[in-house]
Order: sequence, then C-alpha cells, then structure tokens
Amino acid sequence: MTSELERQAVEVKSSNIPTGPRDEAGGRSALQRGLACASSGDAAGAIDAWEEAVRLDPENSEALFRLAYALDQRGEDERAIELYEQLVAMPRVHVNALLNLAVLYEDCGEYEHAISCCRQVLASHPNHARARLFLKDADSSLNMYYDETQERVIEKHSAILDTPVSDFELSVRARNCLKQMNIETLGDLLQISEQELLGYKNFGETSLNEIKAMLKFKGLHLGQTADKRTAPPPDILQNMVPQVAPEVLAKPVSELELSVRSRKCLQRLNIMTLGDLAARTEAELLGTKNFGQTSLNEVKQRLEENNMSLRRLEE
Repeated sequence: MTSELERQAVEVKSSNIPTGPRDEAGGRSALQRGLACASSGDAAGAIDAWEEAVRLDPENSEALFRLAYALDQRGEDERAIELYEQLVAMPRVHVNALLNLAVLYEDCGEYEHAISCCRQVLASHPNHARARLFLKDADSSLNMYYDETQERVIEKHSAILDTPVSDFELSVRARNCLKQMNIETLGDLLQISEQELLGYKNFGETSLNEIKAMLKFKGLHLGQTADKRTAPPPDILQNMVPQVAPEVLAKPVSELELSVRSRKCLQRLNIMTLGDLAARTEAELLGTKNFGQTSLNEVKQRLEENNMSLRRLEE
C-alpha cells in the first residue's frame, strides 16, 4: 500500500525536480566549491555554489541536502522544504532529510505530513529514538487545541512590548539614561522599578514622571512584569552556578550542536548565551511553540556537558 508521504513524494518529483540533461561533473565541482566555502566560513558562497550544483545536477543528493540544511539554518523554510521534498522523492532517502523535513512541516503547521515523515523513518528503523520523539511531538501538536483569537491578542501585546522607547517623545536626559541602562523597548521598561531608575546616575524625578506618564497613556506601569523576569543579572547567575567560569556563562548558544528546532526556539526566546539558557526553567522552555521533550532533552544534555543545568523553581 502506498503511504500518503510516498504519494506526495511522487507529486513532488514530477513538479519540483527539473528535467533535462544532467551535468554530473559540473555538479560535483560546484559541490566541492561549496564545501570549501563552508570550511572557510563563507556561508553565502557555499549556498551559491550548492545552488549551482543543484541546477547542474538536480539528482546530486549531497548538494541538495547541504543546500537545504544551509537554507534551513538561515530561516528560508519554504525553499528548504522544497529541497528536502526533492530528496524524499528520490529512490534512496536519507533519514536526516526526512527528520529535518518533519521539523519544518511541524513548524509551519503541517502536522500530518510531519507524522508521515517520522513514520517512514520508523518503518525501516523501528527503534530510531529521534524519530519516535519527533513523532510524539508532532502527534501532540496535531491534537493540541489552538485558540486563534487568543493568539492574536498575544501577538498584539507582544508587538506593543517590542516598541522601541526611541519612538516616544522623551527628553534627551531620559532617553540617554535609558540607552545607557540598555533599556530599548517598552517591555524592558516594564521589568524595572521606580527605585532602580532613580538609583541610576542623573536620573531624577522629572525623568521618572515623564516615563510614568508615557506608560500610563498606554495602560502600563513600571515594574509591571518585574516578577516575571527570566534572565537574572550576571551576579545572580554566578551564584546559581558558582562552579562555572564567567566565560562559560557568556558562551554563545550558537556554538552548541543543537538541532534546527531547538536553535529556532531559543532564538524566539532571545536566549543568546549559556547563562541566558541556565536562567530558564523546563516549564518556560516547554511553553514555547514547537519546543517539545526532544528539544528539552537536547538542551539539558548540552548544559550538562558544560557542568550546568536549567534553573529550578526553588532557586
């Protein structure tokens, strides 16, 4: 019996894979140029070379996979999906292509297609751990209730909090003080108290009243989300994990070997360093869209490798 994914693969193959003569030698040459660019840190050059390799030889599976993965990392999901689908349509399908495609399908809400990808992997590798976990995540997402109205309210609220303070008519002194305190958005202002502002050099009652009036006009107030801060200052972080050196806390999460899904979720949370990550709890991460148990286990493992862990509520 032909599965839905296999039927889809046939359709993809007939519609997306270019026809015509193959230049296999040219494709291999372009593939090697891309590998050389990637090893030297020229990501854009690598993508250009792999694009050429795919154009010259649409059946060069390595060029297809490397191009798809590179575009996936850059957030060009539509093009990455198209390329992974071409790989899926080929006679020999790489497991990682199916799993990466499953993640992208889930990210764009195509849960049934994501499930189909995972099941195809499990058909030949019944005990494949990642496929089993991805299948569980996708199946949970498929059956999850989605409140579209509530989602729009949340998005609108987030847009307001992301408004730069530079968009408001503030005095030069107030604007400069906020800039020096790294307060860039309304959301940042809601995380700080009156006492913290007044404790800053050159920040007086006049500037404070000016900012409070601006926030009041929008139905907001200082310290409104102070109790919801998720990124403690460096000295508190150091107390949380005293055995970890400051340079380790400052290590970018981009240097960790994380899956595409985990990396994108951390980007959405604005988690840039290991210190930022250690300040989060399991519940906070699991509450993020598309962040499931698979990603959580992966993140916890990477932290353990650096003698760190996620924050516990009792801390």
